[in-house]
Amino acid sequence: MNNMLHTINKSPFENNTLSSCLSLIAKDSSVILIEDAVVASMQNTKFSDLVSKATKNNKVYVLEPDLLARGLDKSKIIDGVTPVGYDDFVDLTVEHDSVQSWL
Repeated sequence: MNNMLHTINKSPFENNTLSSCLSLIAKDSSVILIEDAVVASMQNTKFSDLVSKATKNNKVYVLEPDLLARGLDKSKIIDGVTPVGYDDFVDLTVEHDSVQSWL
C-alpha cells in the first residue's frame, strides 16, 4: 500500500490544484490544506461540496496556524476536515509513505 499525503498550498479561488488533486488521489491518501489553500476548508464557499465529498474517501486536514493567520474562524471548518498544528503536520509526513506537493 502506498498511502500518500498531498499538500495543497494555493487558494482554490486562484488556482485549480485543489480540484485536480481531489479528482486524482487514491482512496487511502490524505490531503492537508496549507498556506492560502486553507480557505477551501471553510463552509459555504463554491468549493465546500468538493471538499466535503473528499472527506468521505480521504482524510482531509487543515493547518490551523495558517487558518488563524488569515483571520478565518475555525468553527466554520467543513465537517470532516480536521484542524492540525505544526507538530501534527510533521507527524502526518512521517506516517505516510510519501508526500506530494501540488503547486
